[in-house]
Amino acid sequence: MRSGQLSTTLSRRSLMAGMAGTGAILALGTRAARAQEPKRGGHVRYGVRGGSTSDTLDPSTFGNTFMRTLGYGLYNTLVEIDANGAFHPELLESYEGSDGAKTWVFTLRQGISFHDGKPLTADDVIASIRHHLGEVSKSGMKALLTSIANITREDDHTIRFELDAGNADFPVIFTDYRMMILPEKDGSIDMSGNGTGGYVLKQFEPGVRAAVERNPNYWRSDRAFFDSAEIISMSDPTSRQNALMTGGVDIIDQVDLKTVQLLKRQKGVAIMNTSGGLHYVYAMNTTLDPFDTVHVRQALKYGVDREALLKKVLRGYGSIGNDHPIPRGMQFYASDLEQTAYDPDKAKFHLKEAGLDGLDLALHVSDGLYPGAVDGVTIYKENLSAAGVNLDVAREPADGYFSNVWLKKPFVASYWGARPTADIMFSSAYASSAKWNETHWKNEAFDKLLEAARVELDESKRAEMYHDMQAMVRDEGGAVIPLFADNVFAANEKVGHPDVMSGAWELDGGRSIERWWLAE
Repeated sequence: MRSGQLSTTLSRRSLMAGMAGTGAILALGTRAARAQEPKRGGHVRYGVRGGSTSDTLDPSTFGNTFMRTLGYGLYNTLVEIDANGAFHPELLESYEGSDGAKTWVFTLRQGISFHDGKPLTADDVIASIRHHLGEVSKSGMKALLTSIANITREDDHTIRFELDAGNADFPVIFTDYRMMILPEKDGSIDMSGNGTGGYVLKQFEPGVRAAVERNPNYWRSDRAFFDSAEIISMSDPTSRQNALMTGGVDIIDQVDLKTVQLLKRQKGVAIMNTSGGLHYVYAMNTTLDPFDTVHVRQALKYGVDREALLKKVLRGYGSIGNDHPIPRGMQFYASDLEQTAYDPDKAKFHLKEAGLDGLDLALHVSDGLYPGAVDGVTIYKENLSAAGVNLDVAREPADGYFSNVWLKKPFVASYWGARPTADIMFSSAYASSAKWNETHWKNEAFDKLLEAARVELDESKRAEMYHDMQAMVRDEGGAVIPLFADNVFAANEKVGHPDVMSGAWELDGGRSIERWWLAE
């Protein structure tokens, strides 16, 4: 965006142009399974990681591949990210910003109905948004939506938002998978799976499986090609790959990179990979001893051999991280920040500055997080031993990891998928008020910069602000981010997909269930 572009009116076209840099993160790096014209029909079976007995059909609680895949089958969002990283209205017909991006008017498409036949109206959108903002809401989107000062229903298909401050990226918030729209019911929302999406829910066993059938009245003619689909929770990567090779499932997410070369030689199987903002994190609770000392946090950042992790865990399918979550290719990425490198002597220095000769820690991790998660922590343990840190690899069960371990234990392994803008990434996990602030890091100067960048209309000034924020997170934050990982997944060769796929999340930005088809 040019300086001052938002001073009067911000249209969908200008927003897309301003976010063009995002496309670099979402660009495809894939080997096509079968490039053909889409066709309808058939039953497809997914074997994907994630899935917990605590899962619900409430999108605000979605946090794994199992629920994201199911969610994109049942529901739609107001705005969609395409395979090239551009933003487009989905349930919306248009959106327009004015008054320095403080006022936004969203216009819904007409003729869209939920699975039960209820027409989509502004009431459903408003109820879905207010669900995230409720007093008892545990939604990770709450912090991103609190800038809404007022929501007005102008008519059945028009909603006006008044923000407490300008936000050039406001419509992009509604691309998030947790912002799926549900029907209003009795002053709240219907969380039975009744959506506007391409598939109707037939069975849902949390943490086990889900079954859907194509919605015959789906409003999109270019999506939802399968007649039916089954989504099976399979957290163990070996089980997923065996199921694919033996014909038990047709599509799997995250391939075990230790055996990817063997899988590549398997007849009838295609390996695909997309590059995006997926990154692996070792998150410290900065409110607890010893992580409340910056020198300890610095020691743990100098204590990881990123090159070894890239080679041994990712097998080269990724890139080095620099302890902040903004990937190369994203708009406002700070390319000139010095890369933190493995240096046991510097790690020892920082421990000494913290008044420590050594350190005993436990890092909690699960095999179900991502392929190589435990291997990575084991390598980190070896790295840290040279710096005088004794790291215990605390293995946790896959089921319930994000409800029982993440945000609860002092030092945990986690991962984050891509977010479309730097503002949304920082607001989701690094702002003091963020529900999913996994490091519990609170920095007033960072929060003020984040708020200022959100309303700044001069692109060069925004770039300086986001540069400083990346440096602050790298130098002071509680996240060790050693790697950005490619999404590497696989499918039976009878599964067709577009030539270009999104790297925003695994499996074509999470939307494979509505974008892919069976070629034969």
